Amino acid sequence: MLETLTQQPPDALLALIKLYGADPRADKIDLGVGVYRTGQGDTPVFAAVKAAEQKLVDEQDSKAYLGPEGDMEFVHALMPYVFGKADPTMGGRIEGMQTPGGTGAVRLAAALARGAGVGTVWMGTPSWPNHAQILKDLGMTLKGFSHAAADGTADMDSLRAALKEAAPGDAILLHGCCHNPLGIDYTKAQWDELAGLLADAGVLPILDLAYQGLGHGMDEDAYGVRKVLSTVPEALVAYSCDKNFGLYRDRVGAVYAMAADPAQLDAILSNGATLARASWSMPPDHGAAAVRLILADPKLTALWLDELDTMRTRMRQVRDRLAAAGKVGSLDLTPCGTQNGLFSVLALTPEQILKLRTDHGIYMAGSGRINIAGLTTGNIEKFIADLATVTA
Repeated sequence: MLETLTQQPPDALLALIKLYGADPRADKIDLGVGVYRTGQGDTPVFAAVKAAEQKLVDEQDSKAYLGPEGDMEFVHALMPYVFGKADPTMGGRIEGMQTPGGTGAVRLAAALARGAGVGTVWMGTPSWPNHAQILKDLGMTLKGFSHAAADGTADMDSLRAALKEAAPGDAILLHGCCHNPLGIDYTKAQWDELAGLLADAGVLPILDLAYQGLGHGMDEDAYGVRKVLSTVPEALVAYSCDKNFGLYRDRVGAVYAMAADPAQLDAILSNGATLARASWSMPPDHGAAAVRLILADPKLTALWLDELDTMRTRMRQVRDRLAAAGKVGSLDLTPCGTQNGLFSVLALTPEQILKLRTDHGIYMAGSGRINIAGLTTGNIEKFIADLATVTA
């Protein structure tokens, strides 16, 4: 029976990684892989994580199973950062469970929505490619609307039109901050309007908060999520610690449900536990345990937030330099300065992207998406000059 399976196309980004690795040029630039890099090109383990891991080595007394809900102390420790310190449970209406990374969180949120009767999910495009793959695998219908307007800001007209067309009982998937791949976020005023539109439309918000702290700050980046939750009766939130704690390979995430009535939470989370049990049984513990220890220790929390500030400042400096370059050949880099997070998409043709790779050793996704953190003081001037050559 396995002979009936057909060859699937290779992942384009994984193929790009192999091409980059095989390139012997010393001045090659990797803008494809979506991880943070320092000014020296490294993706280090946070000092706060190292300290927490040492505590685990010294103090952890068991590796016994925790159950499909994972480390609930970790889940609860995150909540004040996600939902605000004043009332992180929204009057007892929010509860969550641990997941294998942000991908597991999105998958479980979508599966919960499907179990609740949602068949159609609206989403701004382009989006993180795995969003569409997850929804397709779950047998849900994806309806798209344009996320970006011609002027490089969020396309509110397209969003308004989508919500007018959406039926009560549909869901909408939104990026909480640092949009992947565009880097174009809703402003506070737009979130304020959006929250009201969601409440009026009767759709279920699924909010993917994968980069909190990498845009403008922990509270600033959570503004949209908090505004929506203060306005709608129910929502699902997918959260990732992989980026803002640098725990990529440890797969650390959580999914949260906000119910209209606190009495509904037990039933919602029981469905989540059943879905998790059938999918991954229980999430990996190590990274979540490290995050829990960091958030339980004020000194480690301060160290983590300081490291996060350093990351955010470095990426903002890169964006400022790109924006200052202005028009480079036929390409305008100015919008990079107002965008947020790890990613931006450059309006390059496939031929220009190929020429950058073959002639200049600059590797990026075929969509023109670049990882801002792949640019450093040592290579950004070369990058700008090579862009000018290719787009002249």
